[in-house]
Amino acid sequence: MDPKIKKIAEILVDYSTSVKKDEYVQIITDPAAEELAVEVYRQVLLRGAYPKIHVSFPGTSYIYYKHASEEQLKHFPDTSMDELKKTQAFIYIGAPVNTRELTNIDPKRISLRQKVMQPYQEYRVKNTKWVIFYYPTPSMSQDANMSTEEFRDFVFKAAIQDWEEESKRQQKLKDVIDKGKTVRIVGEDTDITFSIEGRKGIKCDGKYNMPDGEVFTGPVEDSTNGKIAFSFPSIYAGQEVDGIKLEFKDGKVVKASASKNEALLQQLLKTDDGSSTLGEFGIGVNNFIQKHVKNVLFDEKIGGTIHLALGSGYPESGSKNKSGIHWDIVKDLRPGGAIYVDNEMIQKDGKFLI
Repeated sequence: MDPKIKKIAEILVDYSTSVKKDEYVQIITDPAAEELAVEVYRQVLLRGAYPKIHVSFPGTSYIYYKHASEEQLKHFPDTSMDELKKTQAFIYIGAPVNTRELTNIDPKRISLRQKVMQPYQEYRVKNTKWVIFYYPTPSMSQDANMSTEEFRDFVFKAAIQDWEEESKRQQKLKDVIDKGKTVRIVGEDTDITFSIEGRKGIKCDGKYNMPDGEVFTGPVEDSTNGKIAFSFPSIYAGQEVDGIKLEFKDGKVVKASASKNEALLQQLLKTDDGSSTLGEFGIGVNNFIQKHVKNVLFDEKIGGTIHLALGSGYPESGSKNKSGIHWDIVKDLRPGGAIYVDNEMIQKDGKFLI
């Protein structure tokens, strides 16, 4: 076994989810991640806990969205919810063999299912220790324009860090956000403001995503004004949306466009009352991630970027926004962008001034 596989497994089990004796641990994975999933299973057992592996086979998501009736799409998975309520830790190891599997699926079907699954996702976030990791596959490597070996090295380098030290480094930025009242982001075709008064900065130091590396908060729901042009394509449910531009007034998107897949963007904005409101503002701080790879788990962590999420926010940040979607979209500030908190520039050209 590659010793890095064992190290990743130990990070996921001991640091990210802190698995303890007698806990019930769900491991959700794909066949391509067998090597890591089996090692995580072993590490969980060695800690006296009870692991359960759920494997999703390639093609089943496409088959589901292609053939499920409306009744089936609206069906809530009671059995899965019952199991979740008995679960203390939830480790997701994604390994897609086709990252574009759902490209030709009607966005309305995906949106409907997202709304149905909202209570499940909210319960998991609030009541379990959980972490998401993407095991490098040829499909993801192609998206990143890398060889599989290069992408594997990229992923492991970004993940295998001293996360306790990283947590200490993130504290300075969290302190600025905690004390701040207003945020302004400027950049190419971008000038947007919102309030963070009374909201809390959340450090992302490897407890929920791996690799990690951001500090985020929840904008005050009715405070966002201005426009933003996002830098990179964004993937939602396997579909790529590119050239996204949004304009906000008093917290709501009033104008939206995209150069690719605009229909999906417009559909997601209509998901529910909260889907056109910001639920999250995050600042990427992982300097081991410098390249956009078309996977938001990595892309939102790129050092020198920010991201805004349409839809549901995280209550622990103070966000009150609720929605069936949570869609992170990334803006690169390294070429001439800046972040202001309370009219003081805290970052310029992707480099912090604090």
